[in-house]
Amino acid sequence: MQNSQLVQLMQAFSPQEKKEIRRFLQSPYFNTRTDTIRLFEYCCTAENWDKEAVKSAVFESKTASDEQLRLLMTYLMRLLETWIAQKEFDENTTQQNLLLASGLRKRGLTMAFERQKKWLEKHLEQQPLRDTTFYDARYHLHWEMHQLVSSTKPTYTEHLEKASIAADIAYIAQKMRIICLSAAQQEVYSSDFYAAWENEVVAFAEQYFAQKEVVVAIYLHCYKMLRQPQEEVHFQRFKNMLLESLRLFAPDENKGFFVWAINYCVKRLNQGQKHYFKEVTDLYKSGLEQGILLENGEISTYTYYNVVVAGLQTQDLEWVNFFIYQYKTHLPKQHRDSAFSFCLARLEYTQKNFGAVLELLQKVNYRDTLVNLAAKTLLLKTWFELGEYEALQSHLDAMRNFIHRKKVLGYHRTNYLNILKYTDKMLNLNKLDKSEQQKLRESIQKEENLTERDWLLEKLGG
Repeated sequence: MQNSQLVQLMQAFSPQEKKEIRRFLQSPYFNTRTDTIRLFEYCCTAENWDKEAVKSAVFESKTASDEQLRLLMTYLMRLLETWIAQKEFDENTTQQNLLLASGLRKRGLTMAFERQKKWLEKHLEQQPLRDTTFYDARYHLHWEMHQLVSSTKPTYTEHLEKASIAADIAYIAQKMRIICLSAAQQEVYSSDFYAAWENEVVAFAEQYFAQKEVVVAIYLHCYKMLRQPQEEVHFQRFKNMLLESLRLFAPDENKGFFVWAINYCVKRLNQGQKHYFKEVTDLYKSGLEQGILLENGEISTYTYYNVVVAGLQTQDLEWVNFFIYQYKTHLPKQHRDSAFSFCLARLEYTQKNFGAVLELLQKVNYRDTLVNLAAKTLLLKTWFELGEYEALQSHLDAMRNFIHRKKVLGYHRTNYLNILKYTDKMLNLNKLDKSEQQKLRESIQKEENLTERDWLLEKLGG
């Protein structure tokens, strides 16, 4: 029973949501049965999920069957699903008022409908969003207005024309969003999916809507950025329009824009174009300030690490320090201490506070293998900077053993073994032999899989 859909659904509710559901179940409009309330209360506090224990707590009769319990669980499940749908509905005031307008029109309440129509028109114009939901709402409003006047003025088509335009914009914007999503996925996953109508939709959008409708124009710039990545102008136009138009789109749509733009920057960085560190840092700053890169108040450890890397590359050290402390409490609790200490250690290393680096890296057990290896690499560099070569040699041996014990590192294994190999070579290099030094430099430059190439070359040159 513990693996039932009902129990899994109950575990997804927060304490505050359970309080709201309790009031919902007590409303006779939705529920008139007391046994569902007893089952809900049991699910809120239960530790024993034995069927007999559940039946004893929920049913007044001691002879309740398994079938009765299954039916009651199904009934409560449906009520909880109704509450979820109602919760979504309650948070969508525009949809509520559109349905109210429709209900008033169907009941012939013309004056009340007119009042509702005026409120909706004012509400839609005053609220900032100009996304697909805005145009979809405009379509439904003009459609209701057309339905009202068509019976008395069959030749009056103004509302029908406005409904048609709003529907076109909503449809084209949605299509462009799907096309962009498809193009972005093809950058990561090999896929044969290519819509036959892609070129036609893009051409239509560009010809009829791009100059007037931001919701279409931004997707067009995004599309060109994704499909023509080597032409940087498309990224710049998309980025500029995105940062200027944040208030026009809902958080989930803005998040999609930011992810696509950030991934584009990462791809260019991987191609060696380091000026994109500044671009991606700008995106991170804006996305964090607006709360767009947070999910239910949390920032992923992946994003946390990447923000610090980008900020350090642009030497925006004061802001990186602010970010590390400001967003520590937004990290998932199980990764909070390790992510915070590692990122702060990276900042301290950049500021040449090597003693602080040693203290921070020895403070936390890094359970994630790749983070552990990154921390060990930072410790390697710190020992080198301090000139503690005996400690460094011991660390290299321990790190090599660690890598050999891990069997699932994939291509990361090659990279980290290369770091160890070339660090070892530097330690044993005859610095008076210029030809040997040059030979090592050339080997490092030619190595394909080596993330610490720049650091190794810098130390070799010194």
